[in-house]
Amino acid sequence: MSGVMRATSAMATAVKTPTTGRDAGRRAGRRGTAQRCGAVAKPSGPPENLERLRITTPWDDAKAVLKSEFGATDAELKHAESLSDEDLSKAYYMMQLCRDFENECNQAYMAGKIRGFMHLDNGQESIPALLADAIRQDDLKHSYYRDHCHALACGVDSGAVMAELFGKDGGTCRGTGGSMHIYDMDTNFQGGWALVGEQLPYAVGAARSIVLDKMLGREDAHDRITVVFVGEGGAQNGRMAECLNAAAKENLPILFLVIDNGRAINTFTKDVAANQEVFNQGKHYGVPGVLVDGQNVQDVLRVGRAAINHVRTKGPAILQVHTFRFNGHSPADPEHERNRKDEKKWARAECDPIKIFESSADAARVDLKNETAKAKLEVQRALDFANNSPPPPPGLAAELEYPDPSGKVDYSAREPAEGLASATAVTEKIVPAETLKALKARIEALRAMCVDPKGISIGDAVNLAILEEMLRDPTCLAHAEDLQAGSSYNIPANTQQAFGTLRAADEIIDEGHFMGKALGEAMNGYRPIVELMNANFGIYGMAELSSAGNTYATTGGQFAMPLTVIGAGGTAPNQSLGAEHSQPFHAYIMGIPGLKICSASKPQEAYGLAKSMIRDNGPGVLLLPVKMMKSRGPVTPDSFLPLHKSTVHHLASDESVKNNKAVTIVTYLHGVKETEEAIAELNGQGIDADFIELTCMKPVDWKTIQTSLQRTHKLVILDESTRTGGVGATVSAIVSENLFDELDAPVVRLCMEDAPVPYASEMEKTVVKRAADLVTAVTYMVNRTA
Repeated sequence: MSGVMRATSAMATAVKTPTTGRDAGRRAGRRGTAQRCGAVAKPSGPPENLERLRITTPWDDAKAVLKSEFGATDAELKHAESLSDEDLSKAYYMMQLCRDFENECNQAYMAGKIRGFMHLDNGQESIPALLADAIRQDDLKHSYYRDHCHALACGVDSGAVMAELFGKDGGTCRGTGGSMHIYDMDTNFQGGWALVGEQLPYAVGAARSIVLDKMLGREDAHDRITVVFVGEGGAQNGRMAECLNAAAKENLPILFLVIDNGRAINTFTKDVAANQEVFNQGKHYGVPGVLVDGQNVQDVLRVGRAAINHVRTKGPAILQVHTFRFNGHSPADPEHERNRKDEKKWARAECDPIKIFESSADAARVDLKNETAKAKLEVQRALDFANNSPPPPPGLAAELEYPDPSGKVDYSAREPAEGLASATAVTEKIVPAETLKALKARIEALRAMCVDPKGISIGDAVNLAILEEMLRDPTCLAHAEDLQAGSSYNIPANTQQAFGTLRAADEIIDEGHFMGKALGEAMNGYRPIVELMNANFGIYGMAELSSAGNTYATTGGQFAMPLTVIGAGGTAPNQSLGAEHSQPFHAYIMGIPGLKICSASKPQEAYGLAKSMIRDNGPGVLLLPVKMMKSRGPVTPDSFLPLHKSTVHHLASDESVKNNKAVTIVTYLHGVKETEEAIAELNGQGIDADFIELTCMKPVDWKTIQTSLQRTHKLVILDESTRTGGVGATVSAIVSENLFDELDAPVVRLCMEDAPVPYASEMEKTVVKRAADLVTAVTYMVNRTA
C-alpha cells in the first residue's frame, strides 16, 4: 500500500468513530493507529475530543501513486519535484497575500464595509499557492462561494476583488456580484458560484469549449485546461458523478480540485458521507485521483503539478487536498457544532501551512520578511483602491438585464462572431463534403415543406431553424436526450449525423446536467441549443436556468449567455398526461431575471422565434405546445421574429367594436387553438375579439395589449398556468397597474386551478380551461357591459 493510500486510510481511521475525552483508551489506541498509517500529530498531541487529524503524504510515496494511477513518467515527476528558490518565494508570497487579504476582509466585514454573505479561506493557503504556480492565465477556472483567494492566485487584481466585496464600481463585476461572485474575463476566472456543486457542470462545459476550440482549429487551445473547485461535502452531490462520467466519456481537460476541510458547511462530512475518499470517486470512470496534505505547501506544489500536467497531456483527474479551515463557514457562524472551537484552536496552532513552511528547512531559501512585507503592501493597495472606488450608478442593474436589449438587434443581420466567410470556411473544413451535401439536401427538403400547401409541422420548422444555424455558425451546438433519434418531435433531428457527437451531444437523462454544460460553453464563445424532450423536464435544471439568467448581470456585463432552451410542454385540454407532464413550467421560470421567454403555437412563429433566439446573446426559453407539435402551417424561410413582441392573430371587426361587442383575448400555447374555435362560435352571436398570442411571455408586451384595450376595453385571459402565481396573474396585474382606465370590466382569468392536473377526463375538465369556457366568459362579459 502506497504512502498516499495509507494516508487516506489514516484519515478514515481518524474520523470514523466519534470519541469523548472520557474514552481515553480507545482514543489513544486510535491515535496510535492513525500515526502508524501516516496521520501524525505534534508530540504533545491534539485535544482528546478531536475527530479529525492532520495527514501526511510524503513525496516519495506520492510518486508511486502518480506512476501507478496517473502513468506519470520519471521525467514528469522530476519536473514536478523541482522547487526553485523562486518557486518557493512565489508560493510563500501567495500564502501571505491570501492570509492578509482574508484578515482585512474580516475586519472590513465587521466595520460594515462588506455586507451579505462572506466566506474566508484562512488555513487553506497552499491551494492558491498551487494555482499561482501551475495554472495559467488562459486556463479556465470555476470556483465556488469561497473564491477570493482563488481569484487572487489566478491573477485577478486584488484591488478589483476588494472593491467588488465593497460593492464598488471598480470591482471585478462593478459591484453586482459581491463576495461569492468574483468573475474576471481577462484572466478567465469564471466564478464564484453560490449554489453548492452547481459549478461542476459549468466547468465541464468550459472544458468542452476547449476541445471544441481544438476541433475548430483554434491555435490557442492546444494544452489549456479547466480547473473546478469543490469541497469534499459538495463532492457528495450527484452532479460530481455525472461530471466525472462526462469528463471521462469525452476525455476532457479538467481538474477536479477537491478542498477537503472535513466540513460540509458546518456538518462533519463524515456524518453524512459513507466515504470521504473523493479522489477515488473517479475509479469507476477511469479518472485517476490523488490525495495530498494541504498543510504542506511543498507537497501540494509537487503533487498538484503532476496532476495538472496529467490533465494538460492526457485527460481528467481529481486532486483532493486535505486541509483545515480556521474560520467558521461565514463570519455570522456561531460555530456551535461539536468540537469545532477546539479543532479550530488546535489547527491554528499546529496545522497552519504558513507556520509549517516557516519551520521547514526550505524556509531558509526564502526572504520571509521581504515576501511578507510585499504581501501586506499589496493588500493595503487593494484596500486603498476599494475605499477610493466610486459606487456603481443606480441604474446599472436595469442596464444589465439583457445583453441584447429588447428591440435593439436586427437578428437577420447578425453574423457569427468570426465573420460569415470565416465561419463558412471552418464548417467546410470540419464537416465531410458528402455529409455537407446530404445536410444541405435535407435543409432544402424542409424549406420546400415550408411553402408546400400542406405546410410544415412545428417540430420540423424548429429543426430547420436549428440545422440552418448550426450550418451557418460552427459555434452553434446541440444538447438533448435521445438526440440521435430526433428526440420526441424531431427538433434536434440530423444534428449529430451532420455535425458529430461533440457539436451535437446525446445526453444522460438529467436536464440540469446538460443545461449546466451548455452554460459553461456559452460563457466561452459558443451558442448551445438545449432541447427538452418535454418542457416539464426542465424542472431538473431550475438552478442552472436561474444562473444562466443571472450571469450577464452578476458578472457586471462581462460574460454574455447565448443559450437557447427549447421544449414542448403546456397543458392541452384532455391531453391525459397526468400531473407531472402537465405542469406550467413557463410560470415557474417567469420569475427568473435575465431570461427571455417566448412561446409559439404555429410553425411560422416557432421558426422565426427559434432563429432569433439562437442569435441572441442572452439566455432564452422557447416553449411549444406538446399536443400540437405535428400541426402544420406555412413558414417564410429566413424570417426572424422579435423576441419582445406578441402576435396579433385577429382583430375584432369595427362593427363589433362600435356595438360594444368586442373583447381582447390574450392566450398562448394550446390556448391559441381553443381561442380560434371559440371566436368562430362567438362570431355566430355577433361577438368578435382582438386575438393576441403571447409569443413573448417575458418581457411582457403590454403595449400591444394596450393598443387593443383602447378599442375593446374588455380583457379575457385564457391561461395555461395556475390561478396562483401564473402567467395570467402577471398579465392581469400589469394591466390593472398600467391600463386600469381602459377597462370597462374587471379582467377575467380562465386559468388552471391550483389542483394538480388529473388523468381522467371527467376531473380534468374542472381544472383545465378550454374553448367552451372561453365562450361562456366572453358572452358573460359582453352582456354585462352592454
